[in-house]
Amino acid sequence: MTTTHHRTQENHVTSGATVWLTGLPSAGKTTIAHELAGRLRAEDRRVEVLDGDEIREFLSAGLGFSREDRHTNVQRIGFVAELLARHGVTALVPVIAPYTDSRDAVRKRHEANGTAYVEVHVATPVEVCSVRDVKGLYAKQAAGELTGLTGVDDPYEQPETPDLRIESQNQTVQESAAAVYALLTERGLA
Repeated sequence: MTTTHHRTQENHVTSGATVWLTGLPSAGKTTIAHELAGRLRAEDRRVEVLDGDEIREFLSAGLGFSREDRHTNVQRIGFVAELLARHGVTALVPVIAPYTDSRDAVRKRHEANGTAYVEVHVATPVEVCSVRDVKGLYAKQAAGELTGLTGVDDPYEQPETPDLRIESQNQTVQESAAAVYALLTERGLA
């Protein structure tokens, strides 16, 4: 007895993509990334969240926060994200990446390899981020215990033309994740 199995996957996406969520500390990047990851995984998508703090601990240990070290960190993360995306994974990258040239270099690497790349600016104002202060960084900076805080006493160059700009202070995490999901769907990436 021969059985033939036919599986129809009309809109099944097999290509990966990098979704880079940039913004100030406590802007909501990681929270949005994890919410989106859950939604994509529920649809059987291969997803990895490359959290900036985890990358710093494991892949970029020993790097400081000078402009050069921040650039190196972003390039390392961008390399891993592009590698994953090239192999069919949606890489969600909630990383501050404060400098335009660093983000542009990551985008160019993706373009050179024909890998989809989406830049999302989580444009939460510093006043809102400092109230959220998830890691206590703003409090430490205000107390003089920390210097070089992105967006306060260290630069953050906002993306001029991101693929999507989210003002997380004006919507729920679910709405923010849905906006990214809608963009991915529009581009055939979800």
